[in-house]
This record gives sequence, structure tokens and C-alpha cells, in this order.
Amino acid sequence: MDDGKLASIPTGLVNDNALISAVRNTYLSFLERRDALGLSNPGTFENISREVSRDILLTNFMFTGLRAEWNKPISNSPIFQLSHQLSMGAQGMSPYTFSALYGSSKVFLQGTMENDGSLVARSNYRWNNSLITKTNAQIQSSQSMLSIENDYTGRDFTASLKAMNPSIIEGGVKGIFIASYLQSVTPSLALGIEAVWQRVAMNSSPEALLSYGARYKGSDWIASLQMQSEGPQGSAISSSYWRRLTDKVSVGTDLSLQFAPGLSGQGGLMGGSLQKEGSATAGAKYEFRASTFRAQIDSKGRLGCLLEKTILPAVRVTFAGEMDHLKQQAKVGVGVSVEAMSEDLMEQAEKGGVQAPAVPF
Repeated sequence: MDDGKLASIPTGLVNDNALISAVRNTYLSFLERRDALGLSNPGTFENISREVSRDILLTNFMFTGLRAEWNKPISNSPIFQLSHQLSMGAQGMSPYTFSALYGSSKVFLQGTMENDGSLVARSNYRWNNSLITKTNAQIQSSQSMLSIENDYTGRDFTASLKAMNPSIIEGGVKGIFIASYLQSVTPSLALGIEAVWQRVAMNSSPEALLSYGARYKGSDWIASLQMQSEGPQGSAISSSYWRRLTDKVSVGTDLSLQFAPGLSGQGGLMGGSLQKEGSATAGAKYEFRASTFRAQIDSKGRLGCLLEKTILPAVRVTFAGEMDHLKQQAKVGVGVSVEAMSEDLMEQAEKGGVQAPAVPF
């Protein structure tokens, strides 16, 4: 119930009913104190460490082999773009991929088809300024996947509800269901919780997991901590730290620890030692006038780097490399991306006559 609905209650009824009057006064007092804190939206629980995992580390950028991409923008408002991608010697990438993208202020649509017939379709719909529904469908020869997610973005919190491969046609509920909530409690600190319930098949018992998270934002640094409880299977702890050294240089670290009960000498769990496994990764990002360089090293002896350089306004070249000192292995990737924008769209972009819509990515 918001302040407008409370104000619409007849004044006589509020004054005559002590319970309604107490609830209204308490709620209005809570809103005043909440506004006085000046809290901002902390983002989603899933991206609690986004500065490190999505911007510094190479997990989302590394590739191997040769890759060429040709992008053809058709329109700026709404956004409409076609893309062709060729790859050779790349692990986990199709030799040919065709993609189409459409985006407006309310709708985002993206479809990708590979040469073997695999199809990936994404759609986001913004119901209002706070609620966005995201749908992702994958159709492959081996398996298919469907996920539906709803994100509600409040002034100082974000609540998310996600379902992956939900089904009730086999006499019960199965699939993976994830609910998360992240709330700013001070201008710098945000706390959150995530619950996961999953059942792979009806003949298997369901499993439930709980995760707790905290995010603290300083003047030029951000730290996050996540703790996941997996019941008798063990637990996991992950932390990240991001810091901006200069306007063009930022660094980040990520630490993950997993704890699992070990087996005793009799083959049982009771009395067994606690098995521990951990990994640490440190990375840096350098932004130059026409290029971006990322590098990282982890506790397993792997050193990686990635350079993205714009050699022409419509041409970008990417070099990627990784060396595993323990396994004595090396990987190299080279990519070229060309954006074939028409003269009319280039003139519109230079003049700033057409403003791109705020697409709900």
C-alpha cells in the first residue's frame, strides 16, 4: 500500500479507527526515514560482483582460433541490426552464426541461428519503469532450454524471480526456480538473499539452496561477499574486490572457496575430513583512447590477456591469449569486427539527430 492509497482513506475513518491510524502513521514515518537515507538501487543479486566478473576478468571475453564478425545496422531508432559471424578453430563456437537484433524503449528481441540448426531466442519486455520480463529459449539437437525471469527494480532494492525449464505435465512440479532480493540498507551497504529450488525429474527428490550476499561501495572501490549453503553437500564462499586506480585503470580480484565433507576410512561421511578447494584470480583493465587491454592471472598458473583496438571507426581488431604454465599449454585468438553502417545512419549519428531508445537489455 503506497502513500496515495493511504491518503485516499476517508479522514473520519482513520481518526476513528486507532489501528488504521497507527498503521498509517508508522508507514509515513518509515517513508520519511527511508527518503532521508538517500539510498540508491544496488542492482540484482546475480550481478552483485559485476564490476569484477563482467568488466575486469576475461571469462566473458576470452576466445580461441579465428573469428570474423560483420554487423549491419539498419536503423538507430528503433535499433535494428543484422550480424554474420565466422569462426575457425574456436572451442565452443559454431563455424557460422547469423543474428538479428531489435530494440525499442519497451521491447528487446534477439535471435541467433547456427549452421547446425541450433536456435537461441531472447526477448525482454518492459511493463513499466520498474518491471521487466526476460525470456530465453534454446533449441538444440541434444537438449532444449526455456527460462523466464521477472526483475522488479525499486528505488533502493531489486527483486527477481526466475524459472528454468518449468513443467507440471508429469504429475508434479519440476525445474529450477530462483528467487532473489537485494536491498540497500545504507548509502554504501547492500544486503541480499537468494533461494534456489530444483527438481531434475519426478523420481528424484527436490533440492534447496540458500545464498547470502553483501555489497559495499566506497568512494573508488567496491567489495562483495557471497555465502552459499548446499546442506550436506557442503558450502561455498566467494568474494570480490574492485578498485579504480585512475580514470583509465581499474583492477579486480576474485576469491572462491568450496567446502565439502570428505569420506572416512570406512567409506562413510561421519568422521571424514573436510575437503577444501579454492581459487584466486586477479585482473586489470587499461582503457586507452582507441583500445582496451585486459590481463589476469589465477592461482592455477594461468595467465591471460586480451586487447581490443579500433583501427578505423568501423573496424575493431581483438587479440586474445592464454598460457597455462602447469599444463604447458597455450591458446591464441584473433578476431575482426566490421560495422557496415550506411551513410544516412552515419550522418544521423554524427549530427545526433536520432537518439537511441533506452532498450531493456
